[in-house]
Amino acid sequence: VQLQASGGGLVQPGGSLRLSCVASGNLVSLNAMYWYRQAPGKQRELVAGFNVLGNTNYADFVKGRFTVSRDNAKKTTFLQMNSLKPEDTGVYYCYKAGIWGQGTQVTVSS
Repeated sequence: VQLQASGGGLVQPGGSLRLSCVASGNLVSLNAMYWYRQAPGKQRELVAGFNVLGNTNYADFVKGRFTVSRDNAKKTTFLQMNSLKPEDTGVYYCYKAGIWGQGTQVTVSS
């Protein structure tokens, strides 16, 4: 399985971005698939995702602002990020079963 994340960029505070993660290879389901992020000088942290049962999970710091969704037919998960803050800046990764995507940079700055 390979994961390809995209959709990052530079956005002003309060703006929105939509990240995509496309999975390729022998993938049974999109359950247990997550988004992480890593800010400069900080540890990688869980942002949101679908747990093993397919239910959504969100870190407290993104609840009400970020939404995960997926398209099973396209083997793609999405992370819709609204009301972005400068502290949301970092590299965003998708993750599943020990496999990391290559990351996509999100920069929130005026």
